[in-house]
Amino acid sequence: MKVLSMAPAGQPLKILCLGAHADDIEIGAGGTILGLVAAGVKLDVHWCVMSGTSERAAETRRSAAAFLKGAAATMVEVCAFEDSYFPSQSREIKQFLLGLRGRMEPDVIFTHSRFDAHQDHRELNALTTNVFRDHFVLEYEIPKWDGDLCERNTYVPLLPGMIERKIDLLMEHFATQRSKDWFHADVFRGLARIRGMECRSPSFFAEAFSVRKLAIM
Repeated sequence: MKVLSMAPAGQPLKILCLGAHADDIEIGAGGTILGLVAAGVKLDVHWCVMSGTSERAAETRRSAAAFLKGAAATMVEVCAFEDSYFPSQSREIKQFLLGLRGRMEPDVIFTHSRFDAHQDHRELNALTTNVFRDHFVLEYEIPKWDGDLCERNTYVPLLPGMIERKIDLLMEHFATQRSKDWFHADVFRGLARIRGMECRSPSFFAEAFSVRKLAIM
């Protein structure tokens, strides 16, 4: 297994985080982002959630501020696309992403997995990879009752303490989700433990992603 680094301490790194709903980015890549900040990488982050009621938008902003505390620069954006109906809004979402591409040039993009069973997640993945064709895209995973977890080909071992920090922040900032059976500390910790085992993470925990294309120069 080859080990690569996204960025060393002190180096700038521009990241675009895309999530269909509030809490998606944090669940899929929250430990990775916390680890980059803790490692001293100078993160410039555009955090974009595509849907949300006023209550969910408020959760998004509070959570993003907590996960990104210590980042060099941040922009949090919450859009008004209709939850659960992204396929029927494909044209409008694509236009938004095209505009986003014109405003920034990210080094890394975090987005949903093409294997995700949720229609909003799949649509955002398809549009992200269509619009950002020449970018490094890490597709994250969201555990849920659909049972759509699958084999991944890219891992980020989490720094010591990051999985507990991630879980604490999820539970603190997403009160609207705490009653759901899948939104549970054991689910998040268990998945991270399995992914940590798969990549032999020194901390025992990791987040896993899919990379569709990678050019080595």
